[in-house]
Order: sequence, then structure tokens, then C-alpha cells
Amino acid sequence: MLTFGLVLLLAATGYAQKFGYCNSAEVLTQIPEVKAADSDLQAFQAQLTKRGQDMVKALQEKAAELKRKEEQGTISPKELEAQSAKLKEDEAKIGAYEQEMMNKLSQKREELFKPIFDRFNKAMDDVAKENGFSMVFDKNTQVVLFADESLDVTKLLKTKMGIAN
Repeated sequence: MLTFGLVLLLAATGYAQKFGYCNSAEVLTQIPEVKAADSDLQAFQAQLTKRGQDMVKALQEKAAELKRKEEQGTISPKELEAQSAKLKEDEAKIGAYEQEMMNKLSQKREELFKPIFDRFNKAMDDVAKENGFSMVFDKNTQVVLFADESLDVTKLLKTKMGIAN
């Protein structure tokens, strides 16, 4: 809605601007590196998930064994308490691993996709400049993919609001 208002404002003030749009999703899905990056990321996620599942399975087995010992009366209350505390520690380690896994996935996603997005953005800038576009919007998200720097009104707004530039 904001982008539509911006377009109307610029058109209404008499600027002879050239606007365009792009279906970035269509472009990105056809870049071979995206498919390779997706595949690499999925393999990495599967590897991390497998380790987490193994940790959970081991914890479940320890908990079941402890419960069995308790039911059979083959464990002292003191030892039961110690082993229960150890299980809680292991459970906390699993929680920490889940957080670590999310961080690793995020880092891996950034590592794999940043060069692709940098290439896409460079190509978008080149296409826009070569074809005289003032702004290019993403058809799917209505986000500005390119804007000529001469359209930046930040300094004017700061001045109007009494903010030092």
C-alpha cells in the first residue's frame, strides 16, 4: 500500500519517471545455484537433525532404564535422584543443541545464499540503470528492488523534522 502511494505521489507531482517490476521468485527458482544451495542446506539440516534425534533417543533410553530400575526397586533413592539430575542435564544439553542447530542452519543459509542474492541484486541494479528505470518493484512482495538514489528523500524529511543531517 505504501509503495502504491509512493508511485501515485511521484506520478502526481509531475516527475517523468520510469518504473518497472520483476517477479523475483520466478528468477530465483531458475538460477541453478539456488537449487544446489537448497540441496546443500537440506543435507546439512538432515545431518544436524540426525545428531539431535540420536541425542533424544539416547535420553529416552536412559529415562526408560531409570524408570525400569525404579519400578523394580533395584536403585537406591539417592542414586535415583543423581541419575534423574543427570537426565535433566542431558535434556538441557539437547535444548542447547537445538538452539545451536538453528544458529548453524542460519549461518549456512547465509553462506550459501548471500553470493546468489548479491549476484541477483547486482544484475537488478545493472538492468535498471541500463534501461533508465527510476524504481523496480518485486511483483510478489511489492518491495522496491531498485531505486535511483536521486529519489531518496531522507535528507529532506530530516530537514523538515528539524533533524541535523
